[in-house]
Amino acid sequence: MTTPATDTLTLLYTSDVHGHMLPLRYADNSPAEYGLLKLASIVKQVRKERRNALFLDNGDLLQGTPFAYYHACLDRETPHPIVAVMNALELDAFIPGNHEFNYGLPYVERARAESAYPWLSANLLREGTEEPYFGCPYRLFELESGARIALLGLTTPYIPNWEQPANIAGIAFESAVEAAKRWVSRLKERERADIVIVSYHGGFERELDTGEEAEEQTGENEGWRMCREVEGIDLLLTGHQHRRIAGAVVGGTYVVQPGYQGSCLAQLELGLERDDTGRWKLAAIESRLREASEAEADRELEERLSDSEARVQSWLDRPLCEVQGDMRIADPMAARLREHPLIELVNRIQMEAAGAEISCTSLFDDLSPGFGPRVSMREVTANYPFPNTLKVLRLSERDIREALEKTASYFTLDEQGGIAVSPSFLHPKPQPYNYDMWEGIEYEIDVSRPVGSRIRALARNGRPLDPEGEYDVVMNHYRASGGGDYRMFRGKPVVREVTVDMTETIAEYLTKAGVVLSRANGNWKVYN
Repeated sequence: MTTPATDTLTLLYTSDVHGHMLPLRYADNSPAEYGLLKLASIVKQVRKERRNALFLDNGDLLQGTPFAYYHACLDRETPHPIVAVMNALELDAFIPGNHEFNYGLPYVERARAESAYPWLSANLLREGTEEPYFGCPYRLFELESGARIALLGLTTPYIPNWEQPANIAGIAFESAVEAAKRWVSRLKERERADIVIVSYHGGFERELDTGEEAEEQTGENEGWRMCREVEGIDLLLTGHQHRRIAGAVVGGTYVVQPGYQGSCLAQLELGLERDDTGRWKLAAIESRLREASEAEADRELEERLSDSEARVQSWLDRPLCEVQGDMRIADPMAARLREHPLIELVNRIQMEAAGAEISCTSLFDDLSPGFGPRVSMREVTANYPFPNTLKVLRLSERDIREALEKTASYFTLDEQGGIAVSPSFLHPKPQPYNYDMWEGIEYEIDVSRPVGSRIRALARNGRPLDPEGEYDVVMNHYRASGGGDYRMFRGKPVVREVTVDMTETIAEYLTKAGVVLSRANGNWKVYN
């Protein structure tokens, strides 16, 4: 029988699902047009229709919703429901993202042990060795035609700049580009792979069309450089930046990125041809992003999750306290221009928990609803979605001023002279969590002045900060590590740590208070 000279392969992949399984918003249980279970219906249908089909997930799967938090921190006894769903969908490979490590290595190892699919990451190494932490970092697929497809996994190496050291102890982080150079050649030469696909939990540091810098070149994202410097990559699947890239070509390499929160699924159709030497090559690629709105949630998987979801809903509805006054957020931009009672409350909770007199925090998401008259765990998780803990840093007046200048760069003036969000905080993805608001000091932000010289009237208790003084400031561990490019915090003395998750810290404070007052002292302002 003659071996066919052509073949096809369908690739389906998700990235940055962030725990969004069911199509709902946990803040109020309203329906949503996103969620893995909607995409699961598409995956199942495509697999029925295609002879060769692979399904991959590119990381940041296990964190990001109350559902994910509950099963990471509060229910460690039952099998992990997100992993169970991926097992049921016969996931072919998983590339761990940076947020997989938010709950520590025991959680990572628990999820991995329950996974019926391999975890692939060539540049996360066992410390002191060149051995990939999760074992073999690639998977080979041989089609009936004889075509050999290699899938290599890579993860952004910038994780130590965000994550708590205990959560990544024993892991060394290598440049994704350098690891790709080593492993892609090995796959071509030793494994005789015809097609090499790299699935990289990382994005692009430069504009795809012009090559101009899109962000500071820190190594967090290396996709553009990877396409330019690593020979032999036929297809680069990316994530991390939450972008929608239906298909583009960089340096001869085809690249894709499928959004986030399970809003869409990337579907790629690969056309393969065998050349005169008998080797297969990639002859054609067609790709599209399949919207979650195309499908209903998979009923079988909904039923599988029903008990887990019921426990989460019961936990979310646990009452905590009452609010006197209005602490709801009607306009997130307004809450960043003038101190909002919710922000003051979170800062004061941090100050009490850590025993510090100065604090900074963020309004993490434009969908944060604030607190209504009665507060439950649902409202807490809706307003504080990240698994942060607290650190107290000892800072100088200069450190504080530099941090405030960094946060002031969040703003720009539009064509009419009004205050708007700077494009650098919107592209390649929105970063509202990198604008901080402080308590325990007074300051003004004058957006009409150049970036780097916007802070006015910096004081504490009405007196200018002492240029020679030291100040203990509490903040979340992401910011304390310099996350968000707050480099002035890196390496600063850590006075104390609060290792309890902020969600629990807030809940405990509210429960003890019983009633909280909606108030703000107006210790800062933004103007133009």
